[in-house]
Amino acid sequence: MKNLEFLKELNPAQAEAVRTIFGPLLVIAGAGSGKTKTIICRMAYLVAHGVPPEKILLLTFTRKAGKEMIERAGALLKMDCNKIMGGTFHSLCQYMLRFYGYLLGYKPNFTILDRSDSEDLINLLRNSLGLAERKKRFPKKDTLASIYSKMINQQKTLEEILSHEYPQFLDHYYEIERLFIEYVNYKKEHQLMDYDDLLLNWLEVLKNFPEVRKEIGKKFEFIMVDEYQDTNFLQGEIIKYMGETHKNVMVVGDDSQSIYGFRGAYFRNIFEFPKLFPDTKIIKLEQNYRSTQSILDLANVIISNSKIKYTKTLFTLKKGGRKPVLFKAKDETESSKFVADKVLEFRENGIKLSQMAVLFRSAYHSFDLEVELTKRGIPFVKYGGLKLLESAHMKDFLSLLRIISNPQDFISWHRVLLLLEGIGPKSTEKIISSLKQNLLNIDYTLEKLIFQFPQKEFKELVILLKELWKNKKSLSEILISVWDFYKPIFERIYYEDYHKREKDIEGVIALSEKYNLLEDFLTDLILEPIEVTDIEKPAKDEDCLTLSTVHSAKGLEWHTVFIISLIEGRFPSAYSIHNDEELEEERRLFYVAVTRARENLFLIAPMTIYIPGEGKTLAKLSRFIKEVPPSLLEFYKEEEFKEKELDNGKKFKVGDIVKHPHFGIGEVREILSSEKIRVFFEEKGNTLLNLKYTNLEKLIM
Repeated sequence: MKNLEFLKELNPAQAEAVRTIFGPLLVIAGAGSGKTKTIICRMAYLVAHGVPPEKILLLTFTRKAGKEMIERAGALLKMDCNKIMGGTFHSLCQYMLRFYGYLLGYKPNFTILDRSDSEDLINLLRNSLGLAERKKRFPKKDTLASIYSKMINQQKTLEEILSHEYPQFLDHYYEIERLFIEYVNYKKEHQLMDYDDLLLNWLEVLKNFPEVRKEIGKKFEFIMVDEYQDTNFLQGEIIKYMGETHKNVMVVGDDSQSIYGFRGAYFRNIFEFPKLFPDTKIIKLEQNYRSTQSILDLANVIISNSKIKYTKTLFTLKKGGRKPVLFKAKDETESSKFVADKVLEFRENGIKLSQMAVLFRSAYHSFDLEVELTKRGIPFVKYGGLKLLESAHMKDFLSLLRIISNPQDFISWHRVLLLLEGIGPKSTEKIISSLKQNLLNIDYTLEKLIFQFPQKEFKELVILLKELWKNKKSLSEILISVWDFYKPIFERIYYEDYHKREKDIEGVIALSEKYNLLEDFLTDLILEPIEVTDIEKPAKDEDCLTLSTVHSAKGLEWHTVFIISLIEGRFPSAYSIHNDEELEEERRLFYVAVTRARENLFLIAPMTIYIPGEGKTLAKLSRFIKEVPPSLLEFYKEEEFKEKELDNGKKFKVGDIVKHPHFGIGEVREILSSEKIRVFFEEKGNTLLNLKYTNLEKLIM
């Protein structure tokens, strides 16, 4: 047996979870309680006890997270554990459907549609059915895609979704139903699956083919699922069938951090797991390794008011800690100034900007603050932007690759043909119609179409496709050939900023070096989207303050956290106030925000806000703050915030040797005002310091 020294680093609850090998296990892991470490140690423990790595399946929220966990498990055992299959539910389902999709009529090279592809297809069908021309407003493509996805993920009828969330479209019920039937048929006919189909189709195989369930039970004898509170109904069912034969299923999650209901996450999955798997053992991880007890006391009170929960009380062995600070600002301007002042104060005292974050419920809540930070010259990065595949140039490039992989992908044909000079919507429809009528001989059809459409770029496209279908090339060679064809079109279409966008395509070509098959490469790109290149984002080594929605901050932590806009209608959101389930999710969202802080937590509420058309309006303090006993908070008084004239500058003169708590020893080079001086530090160079926020000590040399 391998060395099990790593068990000594676990607390009793973690060790019990790691040692429980057989049977269903539900681990309720409170925020910051070391759940990742527990999962890693359990994988290592299984392998150490003779379980072949390839018999273990680990399902995580992102493929990157799964890969890192498997590598760390291998490091504990000083061996390679890469045969453990790790990834997301969607990546698992696509992998299985490449082998078992034939049972539902799919070929192994089916194409996966991302969200914008699905919207484009729905729009094409919407137009072909004449629904876009109706006098009454018919829902747009993105709304239709949302409605369809909610039906699948939440397993609700079209009528239920429309009645509850889109009552204005109930008059269009039959047209929408007809459109969705066309959408389903078109995908099946053209070997296409959207994200929801991956789950739906794999579940259908599991449900209807008992022999597949047995094979899967033998293939994966131990199943582990991270972030189980964020799974949807279909994913819960998939786990039920995949673990049916052996029941060796461990799921880890925190009901208090279930915040993705809007994406279809089924909050009750974590409560129903013991019903799916009778005799489930439940272990709670309550010892927190992140925050001070003062912050945890606040978190415990917030979640104690939740109506449905696994009761737990977070505690820490860390000593001390300042109480969370509540600041009721006069308005958003004062709120922003307060945050900027505090950020500068902490930075002067040695806390890096990257160790601080400002969190908010919705992206627009930080607009006023962004202006203030820019004025003060405080660098920041805001999270919640575009994914790489949502950018137009990448959609173009990938559409070309998809046609090479699956010539029947007419969504991609539609996009590519419209890029070509001299080919408009009518010509595109004619070309696609000809291709559809001659599916078995697309090469020959394209040859004939060159005479009908002699445009230079169309001819070059046909030559490229024929060459790549005929000659086997390495994946990077395929991508370079496609780039050579696309580059002149790319420079013509994106002439204003093509040199900035070019980096994205070059990066993707470099990424392809790791792959052998185009299908595998496309699958990974779609299931694990890469963040878009943003030329305005700071360089990696620049120290930046983080601005983030709470949803984007989940799983992260900072030394100091500011939560802004803690007023009714913002946090909780106005949309949730009249719906009990949504209000409960808002409470969990606030709990997630609070538990991101390690040492300092500031809760900020502007007591007047500007509403377009109404002007300045009085705001109400968030109900989540009102529920907190005053003894758990420190109240920041307004007079503490008023700017005071300081004479600190008079204490120093040019040439003084000073000591800074973070930058070390330096020499005063310039006195700029009573508050600001410039000091030269050996390692940092010339540094502007604000004496209002700096604990600077004069040394007598």
